[in-house]
Order: sequence, then structure tokens, then C-alpha cells
Amino acid sequence: MHEKQILKTLHAQKGEYVSSDNLASKMGISNAQLSDEIQKLQNDGYRIDSSSERGYRLIKTTNRLLPYEIQLNLTTKYIGQEIYHYSEVDSTNNVAKELAEKGAVEGTIVIAESQRRGKGRRGKKWLSPSGGVWMTIILRPDIPTSQAPLLTLLTGVAVAETLTHECGLDVGIKWPNDILIGDKKVCGILTEAIARKGGLDYVVVGIGIDLNVDVDEFPPDLRKGATSLKNELEKEIPGEKLVQNFLLNFENLYQNFKEGQLSEILNQWRSLSTTIGSTVEVKKRGGTIRGEAVGITRDGILILEMDDGSLRKIISGECTHYKR
Repeated sequence: MHEKQILKTLHAQKGEYVSSDNLASKMGISNAQLSDEIQKLQNDGYRIDSSSERGYRLIKTTNRLLPYEIQLNLTTKYIGQEIYHYSEVDSTNNVAKELAEKGAVEGTIVIAESQRRGKGRRGKKWLSPSGGVWMTIILRPDIPTSQAPLLTLLTGVAVAETLTHECGLDVGIKWPNDILIGDKKVCGILTEAIARKGGLDYVVVGIGIDLNVDVDEFPPDLRKGATSLKNELEKEIPGEKLVQNFLLNFENLYQNFKEGQLSEILNQWRSLSTTIGSTVEVKKRGGTIRGEAVGITRDGILILEMDDGSLRKIISGECTHYKR
């Protein structure tokens, strides 16, 4: 339980040694307990040099998305202040729903290093190997259930703006839940709202970002339409800073959303959209609809202009772009 405090102290020393006695005293533990805690951190991938005379110093951090690394410089008020970390889960959304049912507070995050059964929209499997950001946020907004889909759009804006700012990439959003670099998917979002008789109980928002994933190892049918930040930038990306900035962007947008500042968020989404202005085909259970995407409503519903000039609203479906 002392890992975060130890790391904070070692980080603050900027590579200089901290004496064992001082560090143990600050933590309120014995030198033997301190040694055990240091060993745990080393097992997690941190390079920490130890000297019987000089103490401990941090040489290199890990690029694993561990809670104490994410929270070390996190400036949010509540999003991400409670983190549940797992090496592997079936689905972070499923774990988040279990925690929400037990009363987990708003802003709680579930993050995993890999998922066995990551979920996409409409029951599709989402490939989630090590090296990605597989994360779910628990929210408890006081909104009508009908507004829950807007949280997908809000999250898309937060992801797109984070990747643009942090990575300098040309990022776009494909309605309703895909983040693209060029015409390749780098992130998917899955929002699940749980409603009771009295209204909306809670929402879990799942975010899957192909961070340092090796796309060449994807199955051939997925490889063509997917990319990763590592693939685009040709280098490994520090995950904790990206997640920290995403969480802050998300919190700011979510606060605006709860305060009724919806128009600004929708305008941001429209400016990032690769769907609006494209000819699209939307697969629904009842068949396929094709038309030109001309906008979205205040409820996040896609508006298509049909060949005869009529307008049609599409609440949900699998969207494919054909041309700009």
C-alpha cells in the first residue's frame, strides 16, 4: 500500500539517492518492510538502484499503466482518483458494472493490461492485447436515459483532442464511436447505460486505445482497418501521460455536459467528424441504409440525406464510409 508514496518520493529526488532510514521513516515502516515494497516495484518493472550506504534511487519508470503511476501527476478532481488495476480481465466494462452495483463512486476507473473478451458495439469482439489502453470509467450523471448516448460523443471528443495534442496526429471521429487516424481505427468506445424504474442508475464508458500494440500481429481481417499510436509514430508511447491528459480532458467535457453546455461539445464533435460530408452505409437489424451524412441532432442521432432529398434519422447502427 506504500508504493505510491515511495514512488512520489523517489520521483521528487530526480534520480538522486534517498536514504533507507529516511524513506522508511517517512512511510512509517521498517527497513525490512521498505525492502519488500521496493522489490514489489522492481517486479512491476521499475528500475530502482539500491545501495547499503546511500539508499535507493529511481533510474527508470515502467510503461505499464499502474494506478500509482497514473495518479502521480493526475490533476483531475474525481475522474481517476479511484483506480482498479488488473493484469487481465474478461472485460473492463463487465468489471466496472460489478463495482458500480456495489456502490463505486463516480469517476472510478477500471484498467487492465489485457482483456480476454473485450467488447465492441453490437456484441462484436474487441481485440485487447498487452500494450493498449483498456479502460472503463464509471459515471452517475443525473440525466434522462435518452441522453446517455451523448456520453459516447463526449468521450470521442476527449480522445481525439488528447491524441491530437499529445501525438500531433490528424485524428477524426467516425460516428458513433470510432476514433480514426486517416481511415484506420485507433480507438473504440463502448457506452453502456444501466437504468432502473426510477431512471438512469449509472453508465460505464469503455475506451480501448491501440497504444503500443503491434498491429502486424492482428488477424488479417482486422489488420487492414486498424492502426496503433506506436505504428503511426514509429516509437513506443508513454502511456501514463496520455491517460492523465485524457482523463483531464474527459472530466472538463463531462463537467460542461452536466452543466448543460451541450452545444459546444456537439460543435467540437462536428468539427472532428469524418462522417459528416461522407456517403455512408449504416447496417441495422432491419437492413442497410445508404445516404450522405449531413449532420447530427442534439441527441447525437445521425442525419442522412437520401437520394430523393429526404432526410432520415439514424439512432444506431454500424457505419461504413464510402467517400468524402
